[in-house]
Amino acid sequence: MLKYLCKFIKFKNSASIGIGGLIVFIAMVLIAGIAGSVLIQTSSTLESQAFSTGSKTQTEVSAGISVFSVEGYAATGEDISKLAIMIRPLAGTEEIDISTSFIELSDTNKKIIFNYTTSYYSNPDGLSNIFNANVFPDLASQFGILVLEDFDNSISQANPVINRGDKLFLCVNLTASFNNISENTDVWGRVVPEIGHVGVISFRTPYTFIDNIMELQWNM
Repeated sequence: MLKYLCKFIKFKNSASIGIGGLIVFIAMVLIAGIAGSVLIQTSSTLESQAFSTGSKTQTEVSAGISVFSVEGYAATGEDISKLAIMIRPLAGTEEIDISTSFIELSDTNKKIIFNYTTSYYSNPDGLSNIFNANVFPDLASQFGILVLEDFDNSISQANPVINRGDKLFLCVNLTASFNNISENTDVWGRVVPEIGHVGVISFRTPYTFIDNIMELQWNM
């Protein structure tokens, strides 16, 4: 009798150990499955983030604004009262919204930030003198737009979006902002888009103003 009881207990213990092992095995399989699922999701998320970061970095490196030239106007016997900054997008640029861009400008004594105003916008339409166009705001903190080239009509008064091949003037009233700029003055600044390279403004005004209209900066 004792012999059979021992065998029964041994069998029962073996069965318990077998069930316990099976439970542990199932638990390990479930944990491995969950971990694998998490790793796959994490890998997918990281891949998506890497692609997004790569695209953004590429845009920041290749896109932006280039300052093509800067022209100034001074009435006879007076200092420079108007500034026209010609800009164009860099080769890698898809689109830049000028309404979200701004201009920084300094004459070394003070610096002013200019934002676009829709009240001062125009196309040249055969103008012989850009400084006669109504694109120079009266307020010191605003700039206007004079469109030069826009083959796909992407630029409008309400949504001035530039892309490859476009050119326009950003127009600033220096009388309102700096009380004009005199001879032999260092001027520097930037045209800052929402994303991408900034356009650099850097020039010194002539020692004497011989002409009314003068080219202050030229970049190829």
